[in-house]
Amino acid sequence: MSAHLPRRFTDAPVARMATVSADGTPHVVPVVFVVVRDTVYTAVDDKPKTTRRLRRLANIAATGRVSLLVDHYDDDWAQLWWVRVDGTAEVLAADADESTSAIDALVAKYRQYRSMRPSGPVVAIRVLRWREWSATS
Repeated sequence: MSAHLPRRFTDAPVARMATVSADGTPHVVPVVFVVVRDTVYTAVDDKPKTTRRLRRLANIAATGRVSLLVDHYDDDWAQLWWVRVDGTAEVLAADADESTSAIDALVAKYRQYRSMRPSGPVVAIRVLRWREWSATS
């Protein structure tokens, strides 16, 4: 499916990742990500966090439901667009083969990771569907 994802999604530097808890409470955080075939990957990196027990990981463990949103805002509203990916997610151990490949792809996309390679778990989001909108379509 990712071969059909718009470049404006795959090339974006940041997305907003929404998860939901078992009781239906939503949680949204910005994430860096990479698309490899039909999967979107993001990793828990070493940037400062208030806790290592991240709500996004607990929510994924509870429901596995994730949406990612990439958008562009402009004062010229004719330039507005967004792309949303919906999928099922799982948390992979940092030392899993799939995690290593995903982290390699993240390092290739984000130069900051060359000196700060992610060491935490990797979130793998299997794309179920995607939608896009633009003011010009």
